[in-house]
Amino acid sequence: MVDVCQIIENEILPKVTKPLRYVGNEYNVIKKDWTSVKLRSLFAFPDIYEVGMSHLGLRILYHLVNEQPEYLMERVFAPWPDMEEALRKRNIPLFGLESYHPMCEYDCIGFTLQYEMSYTNILNMLDIGQIPLKSADRGDDFPLVIAGGPCASNPEPLADYIDLFVLGEGEEVILEIFRSMAAHRGKRGGRQDKPALIQELASIEGIYVPAFYEPVYDERNRLKKIVPKEKAVTPRVSKRVLRDFDKAYFPTEPIVPYMEVIHDRIMLEVQRGCSRGCRFCQAGMIYRPVRERSPEVLLEQADRLAFETGYNEISLTSLSTSDYSCVEPLIKELLERYSKQKIGISLPSLRVDSFSVNLAAEIQRVRKTGLTFAPEAGTQRLRDVINKGVTEENLIEVASVAFEAGWNQIKLYFMMGLPTETMEDLDGIADLAYKVLRKGSEIQKRQGRSKQLKITVSVASFVPKAHTPFQWEAQDTRELLRTKQQYLKDKIRDRRIVYNYHESEVSFLEAVFAKGGRELGQVLHAAWQRGCKFDGWSEHFLYTAWIQAFADVGIDPAAIANQAGSFEDVLPWEHIDFGISKEYLWQERQRAYEAAKTGDCRFGACSACGVCQGLDVETVLILEGEKLNDC
Repeated sequence: MVDVCQIIENEILPKVTKPLRYVGNEYNVIKKDWTSVKLRSLFAFPDIYEVGMSHLGLRILYHLVNEQPEYLMERVFAPWPDMEEALRKRNIPLFGLESYHPMCEYDCIGFTLQYEMSYTNILNMLDIGQIPLKSADRGDDFPLVIAGGPCASNPEPLADYIDLFVLGEGEEVILEIFRSMAAHRGKRGGRQDKPALIQELASIEGIYVPAFYEPVYDERNRLKKIVPKEKAVTPRVSKRVLRDFDKAYFPTEPIVPYMEVIHDRIMLEVQRGCSRGCRFCQAGMIYRPVRERSPEVLLEQADRLAFETGYNEISLTSLSTSDYSCVEPLIKELLERYSKQKIGISLPSLRVDSFSVNLAAEIQRVRKTGLTFAPEAGTQRLRDVINKGVTEENLIEVASVAFEAGWNQIKLYFMMGLPTETMEDLDGIADLAYKVLRKGSEIQKRQGRSKQLKITVSVASFVPKAHTPFQWEAQDTRELLRTKQQYLKDKIRDRRIVYNYHESEVSFLEAVFAKGGRELGQVLHAAWQRGCKFDGWSEHFLYTAWIQAFADVGIDPAAIANQAGSFEDVLPWEHIDFGISKEYLWQERQRAYEAAKTGDCRFGACSACGVCQGLDVETVLILEGEKLNDC
């Protein structure tokens, strides 16, 4: 073990890009004696260190587990190709950062599934870690491989490779899993009987074991049903939900990286979930119901985090931070406490209709952080289709507020290829960008300011996602997406407007794996064998290799991504229950085609999605001084 550490530190790290990715001695890191714990786990993030260390879920689970004396959790990230080459050349397995123990020596490995285009990295990390890729090939001597996160809402493409999936919120269930694993090993004198262990874990609510279920196909090779193979498992597996967000674990001594990462700041999670009901948004559906954290708890956390990290920015995180019912008094108090220390406040997720003059003025007292708004669509008709619930007037109003307060740069996010979209909707994107630019120019001229304005228009391609009203939709073909991208590019000619868009090929494959089933496991393996990895990075994306992999297996990806479904279709995730009924989602799809809006259930009538039943959660802390809508 000592020799391997010396080789890594003295021979490999001096020669690779950004060696700090692999050192693991950061401030607040936790290192434990392997011989003194009952269970050794590894949090695996299938992307580079800078991305993974920005993930709030990693911070939460890492410190939650390590606060338990009997358990250990370390970290591993996808090695950049130069590091991978160095490890393979010397036959050194991929390792946990804290101890340099090989991946294959841990009791369990937990992958987080944030993005479909990271799936090949999961296979690659297992292989570099000298662990068999397929679950069926991993005996008692190998770690249990677990996965969770938003992409676990359709776990089927990874069913061949993952022993069990955690559905829902990991901090709600992880210690329950570890207690069962530790007790299992204790009863067997430290030995692992993996089949018996998996059988035990399958009885825990929120745990899905793909090997215990079997897809059945009809004579036309269409999915007919998904049936349990074991009597002890339920036909549908339900997600786990945190009931009381104030009592939910949150780390106040997080790891502080020595190198810059994507989100290099204090993160305060003010709420979880969103009830706005945007019909394309998976996160807004699968993280329901909304649960807010009280200002008192957040202020206590902020004090500890500021002391323990030394960061100069506090980010109030959630799916829609400006919908947090206590956001204005919280920001005022944070600024009052930290302005003298030059600690600024940022809101990374702003809704066009809820950003106020007071918020803009308060935030810029210490430091002007970037402003990003997401109209999502260029016309009111299409915004009603997707249930966005904002207007052009809202956007111009909040942009005016921002420009008046001194901002010179605004980012606007849109989607392309949404259901019912026409070229007039794309015209609307360009028109909105120009209207915002003109408004900014007018205000600057009146104020006598001359700094260059910059409007960034970022347009993502629509990807149908599981457990959303648009899960039945077809994605636009790659040819049509490219035509639309060029059409919009020709519309935007002003140099002060920066136009960015996603590669259509990447979005196409994302849609395939978002909509597809267990048959895609073969494609994934074939693509990895052809060299595919870091598929979300343009410099490493090998589209031709992917298409060859589909051909190798005999699957037409267009038949998955570009084909619409019907209510009668059995979806690959039909047995996965995230709380929202299929009937409700189909009803919302029908309302989309009628351009009918559905209101926010926190401030109006219950929309009967089904998620709150029996949870006993409070979705709003305050509304004009009163509590509202106890579910």
